[in-house]
Amino acid sequence: MLTIGDFARLGRVSVRMLRHYDSIGLLPPAVVDPHSGYRYYTAAQLGRLNRVIALKDLGLTLAQVRAILDETVDLGELRGMLRLRRAQLAAQVAADTTRLSSVEARLHMIETEGRMTSQDVVLKQVPPIRVAELSAVARSYEPADIGPVLTPLYPELFRRLEAAGVNPAGPAVAWYDRAADGEGVVVHAGVGIEGEAAAGGVAVVELPAITAATTIHHGPMDTADRSMQVLARWIEENDWRTDGYARELYVDYWPEEADKGVTELQLPVRRI
Repeated sequence: MLTIGDFARLGRVSVRMLRHYDSIGLLPPAVVDPHSGYRYYTAAQLGRLNRVIALKDLGLTLAQVRAILDETVDLGELRGMLRLRRAQLAAQVAADTTRLSSVEARLHMIETEGRMTSQDVVLKQVPPIRVAELSAVARSYEPADIGPVLTPLYPELFRRLEAAGVNPAGPAVAWYDRAADGEGVVVHAGVGIEGEAAAGGVAVVELPAITAATTIHHGPMDTADRSMQVLARWIEENDWRTDGYARELYVDYWPEEADKGVTELQLPVRRI
């Protein structure tokens, strides 16, 4: 028999945790001395302890753990619980990966603030362009919200255009508008076309001519903040004012290799 202290050390848990497991009936000791109240465990109980810790680390509640170990849930229910937890963990990993990329990009911007240059900013008159487009609403203008909404629109857009027999006549372009609720952002995915023919739920619109401060961004769009800040500094230094959301003209688009992407950022401006 093992004292509660020895059992805790061997199981790599705290005595307090073992007392809690006893109080809820999850892992009661093998013997309790009726006079001293001391708890004693057997080495065989380490197996149940290992299972408790493993299932708890999967994110299951102690009530769920007890039900599994006491076999009050059937195999189908257990599969469902574990599949749900797997999906939750996968979503958490994806969110953490996105958050890490954002932190790294922000850190890079901070580290290069003193070396930012606006010499590559070009003020240009962007002519009107007729585009076929699909749109959706993103929660905010943050890259983590924009990317998952914008990216799937392009394959669907090109699929619909092909089905309608419409050939693109220019590079892909993205632009943004404020959503009706004032909080979200309407994300537009478009591509230049000739004429007005379209079908299959694809809208055809004409983007108006704009005066824009522009710069070329290399790499994935989730690192475009630095390039946008270069534009912002140039606009302020040259007595212009922003006049709406940026447009993104995908000069060289690599859906599977974003690091190779080349994008012209166009920020509409007007004189102060």
